[in-house]
Amino acid sequence: MTGIGRVLVIVYLIMALAATGRSFVQIVREFDEAPVAYALSALSAVVYILATLALVFASRTGWYRVAWIAIGFELVGVLVIGTLSLTMPELFQHPTVWSLYGIGYLFVPLVLPFLGLWWLVAHRTVPARAAVAS
Repeated sequence: MTGIGRVLVIVYLIMALAATGRSFVQIVREFDEAPVAYALSALSAVVYILATLALVFASRTGWYRVAWIAIGFELVGVLVIGTLSLTMPELFQHPTVWSLYGIGYLFVPLVLPFLGLWWLVAHRTVPARAAVAS
């Protein structure tokens, strides 16, 4: 992996570390205040970790599929949680990684899955192309 792919992996790794750290602190300190919000932060951390690994190993067919699933789930998550946090703010009085489309992370959570999916489409490997065609 070179160029933009390497940068993408680094950004995913940073998001994985940030989301893991944030969710750990939230769960340890104040889980009883907002269990749903903090569980969503932990879920986003798992998704970022999985997406990072999947992008690193995306040249293998199985990991390529995992990358699509993880990044697709990330996109749906940030869009749904972002929209709910705007339309039903009482549900998200405590912020998550994906609240308000990732405003706490300068909207990186909103932009990142689009870049990840673009990269997967643009850099399909031969085994991945065969798997998608079947």
